[in-house]
Amino acid sequence: MTTRESMEYDVVIVGAGPAGLSAAIRLKQLAEEAGRDLSVCILEKGSEVGAHILSGAVIDPKALDELIPDWRDRDCPLKVPVTENHHWVLTGTGKYSIPHLLTPSFMHNKGTYTGSLGNLCRWLAGQAEALGVEIFPGFAAAEILFDDQGKVKGVATGDMGVARDGEKRPDYQPGMELHAKYTFFAEGARGHLTKEATRIFNLREDSGPQVYGIGIKELWDIPAEKHQPGRVIHTQGWPLDDAWGGGFLYHQDNGQVALGFVVALDYDNPYLSPFEEMQRWKTHPAIRAEIEGGKRISYGARAINEGGWQSIPQLAFPGGALIGCSAGFVNVPRIKGTHTAMKSGMLAAEAAFAALGAQRSNDVLDAYEPAVRSSWIGTELKKVRNAQPAVAKFGSTIGTVIAGFDMWMNHLGIGTPWTMKHHADHTQMRRKEHCHPIVYPKPDGVLTFDRLSSVYLSNTNHEEDQPVHLTLKDASIPIDVNYRLYASPETRYCPAGVYEIVGEDVGEPRLQINAQNCVHCKTCDIKDMTQNINWVVPEGGGGPNYPNM
Repeated sequence: MTTRESMEYDVVIVGAGPAGLSAAIRLKQLAEEAGRDLSVCILEKGSEVGAHILSGAVIDPKALDELIPDWRDRDCPLKVPVTENHHWVLTGTGKYSIPHLLTPSFMHNKGTYTGSLGNLCRWLAGQAEALGVEIFPGFAAAEILFDDQGKVKGVATGDMGVARDGEKRPDYQPGMELHAKYTFFAEGARGHLTKEATRIFNLREDSGPQVYGIGIKELWDIPAEKHQPGRVIHTQGWPLDDAWGGGFLYHQDNGQVALGFVVALDYDNPYLSPFEEMQRWKTHPAIRAEIEGGKRISYGARAINEGGWQSIPQLAFPGGALIGCSAGFVNVPRIKGTHTAMKSGMLAAEAAFAALGAQRSNDVLDAYEPAVRSSWIGTELKKVRNAQPAVAKFGSTIGTVIAGFDMWMNHLGIGTPWTMKHHADHTQMRRKEHCHPIVYPKPDGVLTFDRLSSVYLSNTNHEEDQPVHLTLKDASIPIDVNYRLYASPETRYCPAGVYEIVGEDVGEPRLQINAQNCVHCKTCDIKDMTQNINWVVPEGGGGPNYPNM
């Protein structure tokens, strides 16, 4: 057995997203203020910081104002304030707008910015490194490490240079162990190690299941005469009738528009394809008018937490804590989670700094969870806790009315005495005989596209000769269950064409997994009906390389 080298830190953070970077910056700020030495490192599985970051994004700078008050003077890439905000309900051929007066003030975008979350993370990484944080991109945390008492003592990176058959290639390098007094998991939605920590420490014992949406995004260069920096549009309604969700379209910097479509993953028709719904959405006259004459330059997809307040698990456990989307702090009606993710990282940092100052290590950061729940994160998420489950239960039209009433009651301080529950996404699929097939139009290559040409624009790459990171617990289930009972929905819900049924023409169907296409969205890990697909981390540096996303 190869001996792994180890490195010691006070705090190790898994993931260089907004939560992980904010935690690292806050730790170093506190240490600097106190005149103490504190070692902090971040592991990032992407080839660079921001490579795997994908969001709309309209960003509330509330947490950034707290973390780096003078960020506007530091060449931060958030430069486009939101100047106009529209919410459209689309019909087959037209639209109507929901007036601002019908929505509570906390739903408005006053004071927000639109831009690339990936570029914001790259900038935050620079701020962190200037404070002495060590960031290791291209190194994927593959394993949680435990001490003799079962407490988290750090993580290990994955081995490099392992062939698909499990043998060591000539370029083999064993993983590295990173030991820490406290380890923060900031992997984003449905993180591989977060899922393992949740199971081991039973972190969902007192909370409901997390539920998700799949967000599919494109970046377009559009004609100068159409570009209106700061113009923000959200849509609901058409084309969805077998699911709920909606679209977004943000006019950002440099003549670009970020547009995308989110489909809640509790849909029940196995023939539905979120990717195709997004392509169809672009053909609506109102959406077409915004981008026609432009050129698509980038593509990506990512799962999004949608459970809200009632799906937040236990946040701290011996030696570790969940921050950001590993825990699930997205405000679904606002379609925003960057500010809450950043704030959670800052609060975890403050709890860890206090514990380290008291000579505590590898125990439960018991100050962290109460701090989150009593902060403005808790205030904000409690107000909107029933919005997502109302729409999920009653549908887009009636559910929106119920959600609006509930949010207004909470906004006015009257409150509502109920908290609606969620059902895990993978339990909601109906068998194929109870559903109607959906025929999607062929792509035109100008406005609408196929999945493989889209994946090409995500710059996705994996070392081809490595173990497949999309693993099956039982190799018979894809055909005996998914294919025969559900018409293989994994071939449609994956936005990257990873899953393919081959051999039907000779009566011997089998599932082929094209793992090299994987954009790390995690939809398969979430939606698979029997939870037979298990996403595990591939070699560090693999996956998409998103520019400006």
